Amino acid sequence: MKTSLKLAVVAVLIVAVWIVMARRESRRPATDPTGPFWASSPATASSPTPGPSLPAQQSKIPRLVDLGAGKCIPCKLMAPILEELKTEYAGRFEVVFIDVWQNPEVGKQYGIEIIPTQIFYDASGKELFRHVGFFGKEDILAKWKELGVDLGGKPSAAIVREAPLQPDTRPRDAVCFLCDGDVNAKTRALVRGQSEQRILCSPHCYFIYFSSLVNPDTPMEEAKVSVTDWTADSLVLATSATFLYGLDDKGRPTVQAFGDRAAAVNARQTNGGNLLTWDALRAKELATRCGFCDRAVYPEDACKVTVGGSTRTYGCCTHCALGVAARLQQDIEVEAKDGFSGELIRVKTLSGSVASLEPSTAIAWFGQKKDAEGKWVSAGCFKQGFFVSAANLQKWLEARPAMTGRQITIAQALADKMKLSPEQIAKACKLGECK
Repeated sequence: MKTSLKLAVVAVLIVAVWIVMARRESRRPATDPTGPFWASSPATASSPTPGPSLPAQQSKIPRLVDLGAGKCIPCKLMAPILEELKTEYAGRFEVVFIDVWQNPEVGKQYGIEIIPTQIFYDASGKELFRHVGFFGKEDILAKWKELGVDLGGKPSAAIVREAPLQPDTRPRDAVCFLCDGDVNAKTRALVRGQSEQRILCSPHCYFIYFSSLVNPDTPMEEAKVSVTDWTADSLVLATSATFLYGLDDKGRPTVQAFGDRAAAVNARQTNGGNLLTWDALRAKELATRCGFCDRAVYPEDACKVTVGGSTRTYGCCTHCALGVAARLQQDIEVEAKDGFSGELIRVKTLSGSVASLEPSTAIAWFGQKKDAEGKWVSAGCFKQGFFVSAANLQKWLEARPAMTGRQITIAQALADKMKLSPEQIAKACKLGECK
């Protein structure tokens, strides 16, 4: 009986060992014939504790060693970044790539288990830092700076405007409270407050304004709103108006308000379109929202954002488009237009960093203003943008002499969003809350 029990225990142990080995085998990438190094998930990790010294001969300049494999996905995303660094910083630091699936013994000498892994060495060969997972170009350069390594060369000066070149002399009632654009007298909307009134350039800007309020009481807020009668040029209560809703040649909605329904019917006979009540207009205007701050948007005005390779949403501005990655904690792809030329700019993220940027010269403008305490804060969504080059940004700014802010990298714009807490994200772009 005891012998049978012992045999049963041995059999169970054998099966258990076999299961463990099978699971280990299943975790190995199918393309890895040797299997000692596993590809990282998209999440990145870093280690401030230096690992083994560089086993290969050290050059007399700082060195970045990337240990990866040709077929691992995050490694593939690293490849163009490494090539750019190798070209742009030749002679200032060396970039070395080692395929540890093809050279497993070399990988073992570095003491790594997950790829890609980047190891930073100073000019003497001393390891300074190692990072596991995808690492963006701007993140790598920032890490060198943090480590106190001077890569030499003076970067081109970023555009900074801390004071307007000239003041905005437009009358207050001619400037939209929300978008800062000129107010067309025929499409003007007005929100009456206890101490002041807010003038908006269109019903659409009103709905952006409404979606920027924190927990609004809809009936109470809408009772404050007046719109301009298209034919009479006088203000009428928005909730009692009839709206002629059409599309321009780019598919962007056009909205005309009428105090008299008969006048709206006549306008439709001439111009086409659909007649809507205030409730129907509200439903259409609030149907499409920014994936970051939840503001109302027209798709024709917004940045396109693809989440996780399939789900589509929008960003009301370039910076909010990047913020979708922070709000959803997922990788995204952003398609935005150059604020000056309209050229397409594509940004792909991985684990909260910029994985690819097309064109690679693209930059961001961070529109800012000083608050009552003299601190620099965001100037709002309508004063942000992406540009394919600093030259295009400069031309855009020349047409906006009252604009203030600074040029930053798109990687920095993304990093700023990724630092936000859930509580900060919940308040993003809300009136009185945007920082």
